[in-house]
Amino acid sequence: MDAPRTIWQISGGPSSRSFARLFLDHGVGLLGPGGVGRWTPERKDDDYAGGYVRRFASEVRPGDVILLRKGQSKICAVGLVASEYLFFDQFDDVNGWDLQHGRRVHWCELPQDYDFGNSAFGANPPRLSRINNRMVVDYAERFVSNPPTHWQTAPLPPLPASEPKLGDEEIPGFLQDIIAQARDMWPLMWDRTKYPEHPTEDELIVHFVVPVLRALGWHPEQIAIKWRFIDVTVFKALPRTPENSAFVIEVKRLGAGVEGALPQGKRYVEALGVPRDVLVTDGIRYRVYDCATGHEPAAYANLINLKKSALCLFTRIKRP
Repeated sequence: MDAPRTIWQISGGPSSRSFARLFLDHGVGLLGPGGVGRWTPERKDDDYAGGYVRRFASEVRPGDVILLRKGQSKICAVGLVASEYLFFDQFDDVNGWDLQHGRRVHWCELPQDYDFGNSAFGANPPRLSRINNRMVVDYAERFVSNPPTHWQTAPLPPLPASEPKLGDEEIPGFLQDIIAQARDMWPLMWDRTKYPEHPTEDELIVHFVVPVLRALGWHPEQIAIKWRFIDVTVFKALPRTPENSAFVIEVKRLGAGVEGALPQGKRYVEALGVPRDVLVTDGIRYRVYDCATGHEPAAYANLINLKKSALCLFTRIKRP
């Protein structure tokens, strides 16, 4: 008789920085932090901010069931683990997370989120955990035992290619100082002994957003702070009118998730009454959304993890 499958849950990220879609699109389950490198039995749990990576790498088995969790009590997919532990270089920047520890997974996306109730995964669900809740275990076992089951053996979707990094010698000279500052300040701002409180959005504007704009050639009179309640508005000419605006910037708290800032940026544009690109940022990560495509994402840059594609963003928002 086959041994019963182990049931696990894995987080799809907070709502403001969800990476669940990436799991489903590429047939993976991912955990971080990955910046310290591949897990091996000799590595200490402290290297990975706890034992989650060790459990994911050494205790999860191919054929185990894994639930893709959203929030405290919901799941959006049921999966079967399809590989041993793998280290994926290409997932070193997933909405700002370094999630290189992975497994291939056959996912079956649910037509709508399934809610088990408030206590199913605990009051503060961890990134990864074994499920012992009988209600959840029964659901998972029934799901994988009943048709349709074709998803369990379907070909896994392709993985994205690793994106080449931008070497220090390739960083444009006008950006080198702000990149160096970001690399220096990033660990300090996350050190709660040195920064007991997160830096405010206004502080991020002062230390990062405006210096980036100035490095890209914009003059002080072209950079408006809190003009018409917009965090930052960049003007291609004076006077400062909606028609003369170049793009608007919505700034979020460090680590809050810039992807969740687009709706606010779009509201700024609607209030202006003219189509404009939206740039969202937490000072370190920058993503621009193109008004010509209904504000689809167009370019991205992470100042502390620069890829060659980041040059597209700098070129796009550079002063003509």
